[in-house]
Amino acid sequence: MTREEKNKAIDALSVQLADNKNFYLTDISGLNAESSSNLRRVCFKSDVQIQVIKNTLLRKAMEKNDIDFEQMYDSLKGNTAIMFAESSNAPAKIIKEFRKKKDKPILKSAFIEESFYFGDDQVEVLCSLKSKEELIGDIITLLQSPPKTVISSLQSAGGTLSGILKTLSERSE
Repeated sequence: MTREEKNKAIDALSVQLADNKNFYLTDISGLNAESSSNLRRVCFKSDVQIQVIKNTLLRKAMEKNDIDFEQMYDSLKGNTAIMFAESSNAPAKIIKEFRKKKDKPILKSAFIEESFYFGDDQVEVLCSLKSKEELIGDIITLLQSPPKTVISSLQSAGGTLSGILKTLSERSE
């Protein structure tokens, strides 16, 4: 790779890091061609972009970025594959599911909505994270719940109340 090609790759990777709020650094070394293809296929179906990247290029792209990724520099050892996704938990779910059959990929670190996660033991935590859209949906459901309960109580009580009033009015005659 020439210096010019490296600079283009660094620039492109820097743009990807800036555009994506969620990415995972994983180790997929040791996977044979078939397993690697299966992992890429699963990622494609889940709208997760995966690519193997040189650590030095990734570090330079991180250094170029406005966000301070210095905490992740220790993760840049050995083979590194980067997984980009819109959903914060999609790569974690892929890793968890794929490891039922193989012992890879191993999570090195993750950057999720301006938060850092380090180590393979964080896969379970990342799987349980809800996306921004899921959280907004939960909040809307919670906000709608009390008015619906009050309205339904008033409607059922209204029917009961009118029944009682009718009975009392007929009785007095």
